[in-house]
Amino acid sequence: MTAEIPRHKVFISYYHEDDQGYKDRLVQALDSRAIDKSVSPGDIHDENLPLDEIRRRIRDDHIADATVTIVLIGPCTWQRKHVDWEISASLIDRPNNQRCGLLGLLLPTHPDHPRRPEERDPRLMPPRLARNIGGNDAFAVMYDWPRNGLARKILPRIHTAYLRRNETPWPDNGLAMFADNRSGDCSRGWQG
Repeated sequence: MTAEIPRHKVFISYYHEDDQGYKDRLVQALDSRAIDKSVSPGDIHDENLPLDEIRRRIRDDHIADATVTIVLIGPCTWQRKHVDWEISASLIDRPNNQRCGLLGLLLPTHPDHPRRPEERDPRLMPPRLARNIGGNDAFAVMYDWPRNGLARKILPRIHTAYLRRNETPWPDNGLAMFADNRSGDCSRGWQG
């Protein structure tokens, strides 16, 4: 079945410090069946760059060419400004930056893994992603990290997210972007 699925350009958004191992496993599992467009540690070298320039580089150098964004959701992902910016850039639809399909992948380290969707706390997800999941005609799709058969199970889900990018209502990208990382106990989630 996975042989019939087209090869997508995938941007993987994740918390580098906590979830790098899952990102590496996903890239390895997808191997030649997807093209990784992600930002890797060290890709944006100058830590003194203004925020707007960092956002521009993420958007134009990595996300602009992607067709699907996968958000790896660990326990602290909801706090990360880069994850928020990457989701926002993925939802933009411009001639040189077309909208990506959006797929959330709940990692085994997350406190809501493997709860049923209606039992999950949306405050423990990146807010911009949480606003686009749920309901009968949601823009984003979300799944649990599979226990086995990673590529076999993820490839069809990537394709589903790709198909939904223009078949569902407009995504909700109305939140103000994070200026900084959120602080606090990861298990309490965002407020508001």
